[in-house]
Amino acid sequence: QVQLVESGGGLVEAGGSLRLSCAASGRTFSRYVMGWFRQAPGKEREFVARIGKTGDITSYVDSVKGRFTISRDNAKNTVYLQMSSLKPEDTAVYYCAAKTGWATSTDYWGQGTQVTVSS
Repeated sequence: QVQLVESGGGLVEAGGSLRLSCAASGRTFSRYVMGWFRQAPGKEREFVARIGKTGDITSYVDSVKGRFTISRDNAKNTVYLQMSSLKPEDTAVYYCAAKTGWATSTDYWGQGTQVTVSS
């Protein structure tokens, strides 16, 4: 079992920045591909970014490329999402996710953290 706890969400003005963190329990953090998803009101959950087990590979949804950066610290069992140039359309609940393979389905989810971007 892996437990994921997100933090760092909040209210920010458009153009601002936030850094989300996701702390994972257990000693097997480095065995998982980590990702971030988000769900806006009335919309389906969507992929935002993911990072390989050693941090050497990343991918992003087109809408956040150049603005968001995913990173991880395996010594701290933590994955981060640095968000810059935030837009009102980035408003959503952001979820941390862990999975065993790059293209596999998610095995574990966090509880989510709210990000609200005001215009």
